[in-house]
Amino acid sequence: MEKFDIIVLGSGPGGYVTAIRASQLGLKTAIVEKESLGGVCLNWGCIPTKALLKSAQVFEYIKHSADYGIKVENFDKNFDDVVNRSRNVAKTMSKGVNFLMKKNKIKVFEGFGKLSENKSISITKEDGSEDKIHGDKIIIATGARSRELPNLKQDGKNIIGYREAMTLEKQPKEIIIVGSGAIGIEFAFFYNSMGTKVTVVEYMNRIVPVEDIEISKELEKSLKKKGISILTSSEVKNATVNDDGNVDIVIESKNGELKTINSEIVLSAVGIKTNIENIGLEDLGIKTEKDKIIVDDFYMTNLKDYYAIGDVVKGQALAHVASAEGILCVEKIAGHDVNPLDYNNIPGCTYCSPEIASVGYTEEQAIENGYEIKVGKFPFSASGKAQASGKSDGFVKVIFDAKYGEWLGCHMIGEGVTDMIAEAVVGRKLETTGHEILKAVHPHPTMSEAVMEAVAAAYDEVIHL
Repeated sequence: MEKFDIIVLGSGPGGYVTAIRASQLGLKTAIVEKESLGGVCLNWGCIPTKALLKSAQVFEYIKHSADYGIKVENFDKNFDDVVNRSRNVAKTMSKGVNFLMKKNKIKVFEGFGKLSENKSISITKEDGSEDKIHGDKIIIATGARSRELPNLKQDGKNIIGYREAMTLEKQPKEIIIVGSGAIGIEFAFFYNSMGTKVTVVEYMNRIVPVEDIEISKELEKSLKKKGISILTSSEVKNATVNDDGNVDIVIESKNGELKTINSEIVLSAVGIKTNIENIGLEDLGIKTEKDKIIVDDFYMTNLKDYYAIGDVVKGQALAHVASAEGILCVEKIAGHDVNPLDYNNIPGCTYCSPEIASVGYTEEQAIENGYEIKVGKFPFSASGKAQASGKSDGFVKVIFDAKYGEWLGCHMIGEGVTDMIAEAVVGRKLETTGHEILKAVHPHPTMSEAVMEAVAAAYDEVIHL
């Protein structure tokens, strides 16, 4: 039986990053993957969806080229080519991870890995043969998949998850998207841009419900302006495929009223289900709770030398969170002096148009936590760079503790804001105050000036509003 210092089960952005960091620390490392290196993020999530969204953005620019003084005639999109470009991007990135494994001398085992006794992993290969390897430490990073609602069972054809939504053989004339988190909203923007009639159904009373209320309102206004129908406070009671091959969905509103809506395709985007079944947790006695593996601050389970990171543990199910957890986990194993991850300083991004980016407390959460706050907002309509780019929708909103100036939260909606949120993340990490942000000179003209201006608004010093 081949022996390793570290075995990582799963090669998503949590698993492969963990393996690389472990190797950098001088640990003999192996990784076990049942499908494709890079996991869901590189192959079916973060990366290929951004390729689809980029195609949608380019198409939107062409449709509105006259706004920029440019005349374009006889243009159209090719849905197959858009999908193929996305898949090729995913393949390129997966090959890149394979290169990184070789570069860092990490041994890759292909097959379904299952935890066995005495810190070993049994690997069932595609041809049915088995391998068995031993690790001094084992890190579980098996990720998650699309969650199914009891009343909305996926069949992979008419009622689909995110994987099928990325690779449909033909563009649907209409689609119903159940769930308005990042996945649902990004696909809503993509299909709407491509010309599909889109309806979004959300159980909560507003879309993107984890975001600040003002962000939700602004996004809903923008999506409705694009022609997307939005049904909030709406619960799916039943879904059936009718004789003509379309799906009938029965929706119940908050007042108990039932209505039926119909669509060619229904996308279930109601969250994720962790991949913790049949990997040997029960056999070894590793504890779980509410579909998550229970771990301490440094990701060790209740069983010594067994760890878990990423979507399978409590915390935000985001690629950058999984990577950070994995690095922290192996650095602790290697004896480094590390601090637990601050889950209140994790940025969240939604890559629709306009984009959303946020970190820290919402205004409502800050008040609930007993803070006296200062709030500042700066609209992109007052930004020279935003006006010049033709993308002036949205705003930056900042929240500070009135007593000490602590930066409690930052919430953005607008063009390119996912590339701007890091300023707030770093500022909060360094315990930066509002006055320090004000005195840090921001370049002009840029979208990032809006952060400084929003801070200035919080302290009644705003110049350009």
